[in-house]
Amino acid sequence: MRVFTVDEVKAHSKPDDLFIIVHGDVYDVTEFKNEHPGGKKSTFTLTTITPSRDVTPGLACWGAMSFLERVAGKDATVQFQKYHKDSVLDKYRGKLQVGSLEGKAPPAPKPEPPKPAPAAPAKSVAVSAKTEEDATALEPYGDMIPYGDPAWYQSIVDQRSQYHSPYYNATHAALRKEVREWITSEIEPYVTEWDEARHVPDTIFQQMGQRGYLAGLLGVKFPVEFTDRRVASVPAEQWDHFHELILTDELSRTGSGGFVWSQIGGYGIGLPPVIRFAQEPLKQRILPGLLAGEKRICLAITEPDAGSDVANLTCEAKLTPDGKHYIVNGEKKWITNGIWADYFTTAVRTGGPGMGGVSVLLIEKTHPGVSVRKMDCQGVWSSGTTYITFEDVKVPVENLVGKENQGFKVIMTNFNHERLGIVIQCNRFSRVLYEESMKYANKRKTFGKKLVEHPVIRMKLAQMARQVEACHNWLENIVYQCEKMGTTESMLRLGGAIAGLKAQATTTFEFCAREAAQIFGGLAYTRGGQGAKVERLYRDVKAYMIPGGSLEIMEDLSIRQAMRVHKALGMKL
Repeated sequence: MRVFTVDEVKAHSKPDDLFIIVHGDVYDVTEFKNEHPGGKKSTFTLTTITPSRDVTPGLACWGAMSFLERVAGKDATVQFQKYHKDSVLDKYRGKLQVGSLEGKAPPAPKPEPPKPAPAAPAKSVAVSAKTEEDATALEPYGDMIPYGDPAWYQSIVDQRSQYHSPYYNATHAALRKEVREWITSEIEPYVTEWDEARHVPDTIFQQMGQRGYLAGLLGVKFPVEFTDRRVASVPAEQWDHFHELILTDELSRTGSGGFVWSQIGGYGIGLPPVIRFAQEPLKQRILPGLLAGEKRICLAITEPDAGSDVANLTCEAKLTPDGKHYIVNGEKKWITNGIWADYFTTAVRTGGPGMGGVSVLLIEKTHPGVSVRKMDCQGVWSSGTTYITFEDVKVPVENLVGKENQGFKVIMTNFNHERLGIVIQCNRFSRVLYEESMKYANKRKTFGKKLVEHPVIRMKLAQMARQVEACHNWLENIVYQCEKMGTTESMLRLGGAIAGLKAQATTTFEFCAREAAQIFGGLAYTRGGQGAKVERLYRDVKAYMIPGGSLEIMEDLSIRQAMRVHKALGMKL
């Protein structure tokens, strides 16, 4: 790529020949100015520097003739940083960069990472860090912002100091790197656009399948019998719950509940009941397409009058006289991904009142009488929240998931997995809010000092960090228990703890969203630009505090379940 002198850049300082310098790189924005959301006219006739709502974040959205007069052909780094994050450059560098400034220092070479230790045996979930060799097995990763990533990401480059963890091995580190590189290059630059469009391209979900990620998000062993897709960095036989944690966590670094739910929201809660409890012919028929990302599924439990109170749902399924079909009538509301789903894992009433009359059916979109309409909600815009109506829908009895009138067990077993997914997402969202706040506080100046130099801002950051770290350590402990316990044991023993953890994670998310908004000020109130993630996540908070069991229900359940379990264990009061 060409090397420019400062004088050569200065020659390109007209509206029809416009170069700028950012971080020592030279960009030709002559044509790109026309892509500004306000159009060319607003870009060159406004008299003040007013960044617009940045639907497509770009270099030209500074948009003002007075600005161009000052920086055309000059170094615009300071002005760029005032309104944008460096991720904007990552998105447009390949299209707009024409060279670099003469004398720009080459990027510092990355230190040689330590050689990874051999992968653990298939049944092992952890590599103990008791020896010197083990202690240097995992390389440092990420931006090294304190508390910006989980503790096990943090190591000192020269290996004199390293965080130790009993939970992770080289395969976990490899997966972390694989997913982050994909998210950084192909997902994160476009999340704002997809959020505004209320839809993530179908090709992204298909990539999730092709990469083997969908097969690893079900809370079970990697289902090799139903798919030939594999995760590149992890042998299928070594896949465990911590790999699923890492995958969900890294997807959540996008800072968009809508994006995460569009990929794993309906899928991650709709398919596990099928793979655990459906009849083999049904699984053989539908799982290959779902795991490949060619078909989609969602969970349909919530109704207009039955949310957390699952036992009182009213969607009815009556068996036909010949015993070959169920006729389903009823409605479902707030169903994630329902607008795109090919299959609905649906809770229906087949018996009397209460939990003893609930069953689960797999209803297919092709069945006559199924209709869907998209709902417009406060947050998670690109998640496809849906209202579903079933009118005399004829469902084969072979589509029964589990046993008739025993669907409550299927649903309750599934709740643990759903809630843990919510916890993972919430905790990473909280980290994102903290990390964005830390970066901004080290850049923004008020009253002659950086924000981070004000004690009140450091206090906010400290409170965010301690809650995130406490939540993450509880999460790792619970995931480890899930790895060691069977499905039934974990459902009985961990249900209360997971409910309590969901309450903790969602309240931490809410707290961090509020504090981040205060640190960013008006930028967190405006869609797009530097505060895009903060504004978006603030809207998403209630989508996590209510679904999967509301905050109040979770707090009560955590104590009731704990009392029940510990009474059986011989609790003495």
